[in-house]
Amino acid sequence: HHDDGRRRCSAEEFVAVADFSPLRFSAGDRLLVLHKSSPHWCWAELHGLSGYVPSNHLQARAQQQVEQQVEVDCPWQDEEYYGSYGTLVRRRTRCYRSKQAICANSASLRGRVLLDVGCGTGIISLFCARFSQPAALYAVEASTMVVHTRRLVQENGCEALVTVIHSRAGDLVLPEKVDVLVSDWMGNCLLFEFMVESVLVARDRWLEEGGTMWPSSASLVLVPCEALAEYEEKVSFWKCPYGLDFSCLQPIAQREFFSKPKFNHESKPEDCLSAPCDVITLDMHTVQVADLEVGKMTGEFKFGVENQGTLHGFTAWFSARFRSLETGGTPAELNTGPHSNPTHWKRTLFMLDTPVAARPGDSICGTLQLRRIPVWRRHMTVTLQWSTYNKSFPMWR
Repeated sequence: HHDDGRRRCSAEEFVAVADFSPLRFSAGDRLLVLHKSSPHWCWAELHGLSGYVPSNHLQARAQQQVEQQVEVDCPWQDEEYYGSYGTLVRRRTRCYRSKQAICANSASLRGRVLLDVGCGTGIISLFCARFSQPAALYAVEASTMVVHTRRLVQENGCEALVTVIHSRAGDLVLPEKVDVLVSDWMGNCLLFEFMVESVLVARDRWLEEGGTMWPSSASLVLVPCEALAEYEEKVSFWKCPYGLDFSCLQPIAQREFFSKPKFNHESKPEDCLSAPCDVITLDMHTVQVADLEVGKMTGEFKFGVENQGTLHGFTAWFSARFRSLETGGTPAELNTGPHSNPTHWKRTLFMLDTPVAARPGDSICGTLQLRRIPVWRRHMTVTLQWSTYNKSFPMWR
């Protein structure tokens, strides 16, 4: 026995009382379940081999077909998008930045062929048609919102310039390649819902060599923050409500409320304990679909604490930049952070289980990783690692 200096463990012999043969399989394999041994394990067969498999790794084929059909048809998303579009149009910051970029580059856009992927109401296409007079503009929308988009284009007198197409990016057929591809693809934490994949697919098929992507680049921005109101509302409340000791429920409340991110968080500049930093940046001309997969979307951060306070977690948002097509022109930027005008995206808050005191001069160093979920492709897990702290947040809708 090789003694490497570590404490020896006393060995004890046991006798197996049942067979155990785990079955090796991959996502997408079709297994025949022969027997459900327990709520957690099944005895299944694959390619003539039998063995135990964990029940939570399997899904009934009928259920899978239903869920796949939902992913294809997405009727609930059509309804949700219809409600969301009203919010998008009402939010002046988003619309103003798009209009600003189009107007500032109207001379360069005139006579060009444009493609708007995921056009929604068509508001960006309408801005382009009205203020830049392109040679042609293809507005593509996969949801049933496209019916209303066509009517909006007609009502605004742009049907001669704007062709509305009901199609997914992968199925899109155009009569020509395009000079500029524009899309409002960004989501919570920049990538949530992964509409960016459709944009990249359209880019690779239809953008002319040397063409322009709008936005040209986009970044996920992170900052360590205070979130005292959220912590007191969700956790501190349980210590002594109405003069009663409910503190035994506090750990349960922490697990329930802080295991997932808080969307639509309205953070203030004074909540930031440091200057924010861009953790992940996408160059929309070069990023590939494969880069969106597991392990590729990772970035490092190093914050120097500037303000005395309590570190309750991290706040994330995104910024998107539109490079100028005019000689000497100024790029336009859409920033959804607390130092900018409010947008419908707001921010995303990731709460720590236990707050940490923060003092000026402290350093917070670590990594952030976005891991796309293999089955539910619109969702992802955000993993934050800093110092000795590690926490993952599943992002579901």
